[in-house]
Amino acid sequence: MDAVAFTDYYEILEISPNANSETIERIFRYLAQRYHPDNPETRDRLRFDAVVEANNTLRDPVKRAQYDIQHKSHSAVRRQLSEEASDSNGVDRDVEIQDKILSLLYVKRRQNTNDPGIDDFSLERLSGCPREYLAFHLWYLRQKGWIEKNENGMLAITVDGVDRANSERHHKTTTKLLTDQNSMSPA
Repeated sequence: MDAVAFTDYYEILEISPNANSETIERIFRYLAQRYHPDNPETRDRLRFDAVVEANNTLRDPVKRAQYDIQHKSHSAVRRQLSEEASDSNGVDRDVEIQDKILSLLYVKRRQNTNDPGIDDFSLERLSGCPREYLAFHLWYLRQKGWIEKNENGMLAITVDGVDRANSERHHKTTTKLLTDQNSMSPA
């Protein structure tokens, strides 16, 4: 079960994964009554169906044990995703890798405009980025229109990619000059 399609039955029932069977039954009855399609004030067919599905899984000890294995795995994936999203260094590393890929393709195009492409394997080796991570960066750079696959199936930088590489190089040079200037000024 992948992270996107996973349904957290504990969240649906608003209970802890450590809840005992009596708690599950009590909360199920409360929520089922609240969201039942016959309740004119709070009826919600979708929530009711989700509550019934959650209860059917969690009340059966065998189904619950199987579900808990998936739940634990999904919780670890969510925790890892959350940690990675809050790590700003990860985004900075991604930007550096993307700039390096653009620089490699820029130099290759400048060296030989008739054969400007680099194959995926060589790009992986030259960038120092493993294939499983490189795929994200190549997707991003293609979506931005900065790189493309040429007729030989090789990756090559586009005109927009050249402009991006040049503007990034200009930005870094300006930042470095400002930083150097600030460090030289008297305190």
